Amino acid sequence: MLFASPAINAIEPKATRIDLFSFSTPQMRAFHITWMAFFVCFFAWFAAAPLMPLIKAEFGLSKDQIANINIAAVAVTILVRLVIGPLCDRFGPRRAYTWLLLLGALPVFGLAFAQTYEAFLFFRLAIGAIGASFVITQYHTSVMFAPNVVGTANATVGGWGNAGGGAAQSLMPLVVAAMIGLGVEQAFGWRAAMFVPGVAMLAMAFVYARYTQDTPQGDIVDMRAAGMDIHGGKKGGWGIFKQAAANYRTWLLAIAYGASFGVEIFIQNIVASYYVDTFELSLANAGFAAGIFGGLALFARALGGIASDRIALLKGLDGRTLLLFTLMLGEGIGLLFFGHAATVTTAIIAMTVFGLFTHMACGATYALVPFVDRKALGGVAGLIGAGGNIGAVAAGFLNKASATPQDCLIVLGYVVAGCSLCALAVRFSPAHKSAERALLDEALELRRTGAAVGTGLPA
Repeated sequence: MLFASPAINAIEPKATRIDLFSFSTPQMRAFHITWMAFFVCFFAWFAAAPLMPLIKAEFGLSKDQIANINIAAVAVTILVRLVIGPLCDRFGPRRAYTWLLLLGALPVFGLAFAQTYEAFLFFRLAIGAIGASFVITQYHTSVMFAPNVVGTANATVGGWGNAGGGAAQSLMPLVVAAMIGLGVEQAFGWRAAMFVPGVAMLAMAFVYARYTQDTPQGDIVDMRAAGMDIHGGKKGGWGIFKQAAANYRTWLLAIAYGASFGVEIFIQNIVASYYVDTFELSLANAGFAAGIFGGLALFARALGGIASDRIALLKGLDGRTLLLFTLMLGEGIGLLFFGHAATVTTAIIAMTVFGLFTHMACGATYALVPFVDRKALGGVAGLIGAGGNIGAVAAGFLNKASATPQDCLIVLGYVVAGCSLCALAVRFSPAHKSAERALLDEALELRRTGAAVGTGLPA
């Protein structure tokens, strides 16, 4: 059976450390398999982006049509991210991820058969649902790891997964070039290349269903059937969503994520074409330059989570919010330099610097997510994740309305700098901070003694 469940272990706790080279525990299996699945999803999500110069030539696309395609690529993700978090609370991340991978592969294959602009736009829109994989990824590690390492775990799996976008920027043009070198026509080459991410998604669906479980104790569906107390289970998806939406911190962090992750995926969609159109680079060289931005996710997002966990040891939750503010401000300033870059060399340097701040800010944002409302974790993660895509859509419309891409980047820099104030506005009550400090101290003590802490469920 696809969803054959592991036995319930009511006493298995959250992990207080990340044993990077271990696959022996359910926590580390979830850690590794979730970033692999996320990598495949991001690769598939952005597989078409570096090929847009070829697709533009084949379909004769206008500037507005390209902008519509880029907006469509992230628009539907907003809706799916809103619902996927509560679905994780209700059915567990294992089932949610498996079905997302299976269903998400369909429009990836469909893109290869598109013959008109309208068909291509439809499949590009549908592919955006894959972006909801991020919410499941963050949910899964949030319920598997204790407060002392949850920020690092969330940021690391998110960063390694996000690197799939960078890999797509660099590898997809090479796949097409290899096919053309074998004598395949250019129009057929990019279509055949889309089967690579589609097949990878199907394979990953099997791996996720077979080798992961929802929590350290077992699967949520089985635990609920066994009568175990699962927070949020009685409310159902809508109740969890309403509880998350009633928390003002959720909305402030959604704006912050829109200004960090939203910018990230906007850049992923346009940067290869930007280098081709602005600096007249070849498709392969533009893909390589664009891949630098996505490749930063391999370590930069994790660095943001690690920094958040470290500063929390000294400054608690207030330290996490101050770090996020600083990173977003640096991102905004870096965007201004990128927009003003006059040569390809200065553009790549500026892109690398602002990309570092952007990825770190993404990690620092989701290092805060587990502490907003533990009883509505799925709803909080989904709403904040949706905020990221709203930011990307807004950036897409800004780009469509701007006279030049450079103008768009400069305005975006000022907007991000302004949105950094949302991080400073996130506040926690003394009781909230005291409760979280107690959980953190417990995790640190049990890590020191070689034990683990807590349950795998939101507390």
